[in-house]
Amino acid sequence: MTSFGAFVAQAAEAGALVVQPRMGMAEAAPMRAGLLATRGAAAVTVGTITLDSYTRTGDLDMARRALAAGAGLNGYPIATHPVEVTRAVLHGVADAGFPVQVRHGSAAPEGIVRALLAAGLDATEGGPVSYCLPYGRTPLHEAVARWRTSCELLAARRDSGAEPHLETFGGCMMGQLCPPSLLIAISVLEALFFRQHGLRSISLSYAQQANAQQDEEALAALGRIADDLLADVDRHLVVYAYMGVYPRSPGGARLLLQDAARLAVRGGAARLIVKTTAEAHRIPTVAENVRALEAAAAAATAERARPRPAAPPDTGIEAEARALIGAVLDLDADLGRALVRAFAAGYLDVPYCLHPDNAGRTRSSLGPDGRLSWSAIGSMPIAGLVEGGRPPILGSAGLLAALSHVQRRYDGGDAPSGAAPVPRGLPAAR
Repeated sequence: MTSFGAFVAQAAEAGALVVQPRMGMAEAAPMRAGLLATRGAAAVTVGTITLDSYTRTGDLDMARRALAAGAGLNGYPIATHPVEVTRAVLHGVADAGFPVQVRHGSAAPEGIVRALLAAGLDATEGGPVSYCLPYGRTPLHEAVARWRTSCELLAARRDSGAEPHLETFGGCMMGQLCPPSLLIAISVLEALFFRQHGLRSISLSYAQQANAQQDEEALAALGRIADDLLADVDRHLVVYAYMGVYPRSPGGARLLLQDAARLAVRGGAARLIVKTTAEAHRIPTVAENVRALEAAAAAATAERARPRPAAPPDTGIEAEARALIGAVLDLDADLGRALVRAFAAGYLDVPYCLHPDNAGRTRSSLGPDGRLSWSAIGSMPIAGLVEGGRPPILGSAGLLAALSHVQRRYDGGDAPSGAAPVPRGLPAAR
């Protein structure tokens, strides 16, 4: 079977952006139907099995009870369903032309990794920082140890001839209001952690923020840093459609998704995680996910046909990110120990993150044009790089306004016109 990373590389060589839903159903039949619909979309797609919250937190007894009672779960309980059930879900669906990734959100994912490997899958995502700090109170040192084991479990699959793939979630910290340099630094550091523990196929994430030029600069910086520090692994960039308060109007939601697809193309990403027009209201249906996949693919195809725009101006994002990464790498040759020490020293410090291992001394601000900047940098080693005249630290009213900035802007705009069709699949793979 073609590996997840190889499939994305093949799509990129063919000039196609791979689009992917967030999708997870508790029961096997709907999960299989969702994967089949994703595969059949008029786009180059990969499948997603998103897990439920009980599985994410390791409460398998509650997952078992909920499944037996027919209670609603918000994802697929991969460690609760018998492995034969999951294999049946995947049979005739997951193959060289349609790889499937498991998405979970766990700070302690060993059981999840064992379950997905047993089912014949070898692509997942997360990270010791990005699936620890925003998601609970698991001590960072414990998450690092659990993720070390999980990486080694995945990497061992290479002994059977497979090429497992791991995507860092580090470029999506807190979803919004985290300046790009810190998103880049955590994404790269998690990727280096993955490589140190045996992975050779890695993707680096970045979440769409509120200013397209700033995001393009950030993606370009992320690509260059990855080229320098991860040159010996298969790698690609993945963009997440905006993860904050989503537009309530269908037109605004479609336009924001189309802008995410354009950003992915201009920023050199090979894959896009989409959102739907239902995001502000409820869990989307399979049909809504398919429409989002097709709309994103059409927007990406149209963007590729346009003249390549000039590179955005350098506002110092790359220099800040390199300073953060370098400071962490200097702490310890072992990336896990370095990450723990970096947060303890405040060298990495995520704004508005309440985890006990986060120093909580940094703050960010959102300008009128949507640009994110530092209001306070705490002990992060970028004092000489951040421009003077920092904006004031946001109060509660300012924070709420910043959180809804994108929603208000897109709901106030015009709905986009109809999207052009996009060719179905890759000729060599579908």
